[in-house]
Amino acid sequence: MVKDRMAVLTALMDQGVIPVFYHPDVEVCKNVIQACADGGAPCIEFTNRGDFASHVFYEVTRYFDQADPRVIMGVGSIVDAPTAGIYIANGAKFVVGPILNADVAKVCNRRKIPYSPGCGSASEISYAEELGCEIVKVFPGSSVGGPDFVKAVLGPMPWTRIMPTGGVDPDEASVKKWFGAGIVAAGMGSKLITPELLDAKDYAGISRKVRETVDLIKKVRGKA
Repeated sequence: MVKDRMAVLTALMDQGVIPVFYHPDVEVCKNVIQACADGGAPCIEFTNRGDFASHVFYEVTRYFDQADPRVIMGVGSIVDAPTAGIYIANGAKFVVGPILNADVAKVCNRRKIPYSPGCGSASEISYAEELGCEIVKVFPGSSVGGPDFVKAVLGPMPWTRIMPTGGVDPDEASVKKWFGAGIVAAGMGSKLITPELLDAKDYAGISRKVRETVDLIKKVRGKA
């Protein structure tokens, strides 16, 4: 499967929910990511957290390159260009950050890697788009202003594609509010891949939860 910039952007928007996940154990990561892919969410945001996170990412990305080429590994929590470069060299197909950093945008653009920076105002969103960002992350989603903020931005800037993280839950009321406001996708972490499911190593349960969320978003979008 060719994972060029346009294909990755389309996959992110089609999927609707982006599982946000990190674990220091490579085997746990493999199982969780496979569960997400089997549940209809093969685009994964692996967060850059903890010591040697890039080494874990490298092992996992190499594994899925052979084991399940559907999987599109992206990296989150990126705040500087050198770290973005490390992950791109290790196979990241998209880069997400809690902040907007122009140097990260340049590194990603040079390699045709989608970059979704965290923005909290219309000015930041517009600057991100000036830097070539196709999908802008609104972060933290609920604190910045929630679905009302999204609607307010899309009024004068209808070309903007917004993907919030923080505040979007895998239930019908939340999904309706956010996608009704006009977002193209949402990052979901511990509400989707819950600590209870992780502790129990209930990978089938994670797959079911992801599938329910993917199907719910399709239904809300009228694609079910």
